[in-house]
Amino acid sequence: MTANAKVWLVTGASSGFGRAIAEAAAAAGDIVIGTARRTEALDDLVAAHPDQVEAISLDITDSQRIDAAAADILARYGRVDVLVNNAGRTQVGAFEETTDQELRALFELHVFGPARLTRALLPQMRQRGSGSIVNISSIGGQLSFAGFSAYSATKAALEQLSEGLADEVTSFGIKVLIVEPGAFRTNLFGRDAAYFSKENPAYAATVGATRKMVQGSDGSQPGDPAKAAAAIRLALAAPKTPLRLALGGDAVDILTAHLDSVRAELAEWEKVSRGTGFDTE
Repeated sequence: MTANAKVWLVTGASSGFGRAIAEAAAAAGDIVIGTARRTEALDDLVAAHPDQVEAISLDITDSQRIDAAAADILARYGRVDVLVNNAGRTQVGAFEETTDQELRALFELHVFGPARLTRALLPQMRQRGSGSIVNISSIGGQLSFAGFSAYSATKAALEQLSEGLADEVTSFGIKVLIVEPGAFRTNLFGRDAAYFSKENPAYAATVGATRKMVQGSDGSQPGDPAKAAAAIRLALAAPKTPLRLALGGDAVDILTAHLDSVRAELAEWEKVSRGTGFDTE
């Protein structure tokens, strides 16, 4: 490693945002440890940057493997400068359609796995006095709609963990960045990547529309993952890294409308909300 090279650990690096972030880091001269369940998907990136990129097998829902991988990386590289918790998948289904097993599996992937990996690396970052934790969320981290209750629930949990974490570690020189993409041309909606709960005909008019949207939009999303990776690098390099970074014009529009709606509803019910305290004598 050169003196200025950063060490990146990117989960789910075989495609989508993870792949784009790994490519951008390698192109900048940094060291990249990319994780994937099937490391052969990273063979070409390793071949292109044999002295900079390493691929390791990691199922982010395997707690023991997370601990072992983190310990091995720290032993060999000495540090991780940037952790990118990116591994994930789509889950589409009505609240009633979603089983306990499906919901628990999604929380393991989007919340418990990233939390465990972050905890494994955090002490070294804290002791060193520097480091960045990038958690790939979604616009679904702040809002939800028919068919995405389970997916959005996991992203909201990840965001609140991240917000509290940021407040705890800023004084140690550690940055926390929550990334909230809109529709990007990743494989998230791909035939082999998107997961659908068993359909209940009662939700055909609501969740059915979401199913069709997911099934029909793969490959036509407006967002460019390479530009997303560049934006993430820009945010991390900024003197004041934002807590949340929306990506895509659609994300900005949707989140703005959502926040306006929340503010309007709060104002509408403000008198009732404020009137719930004990009467003063």
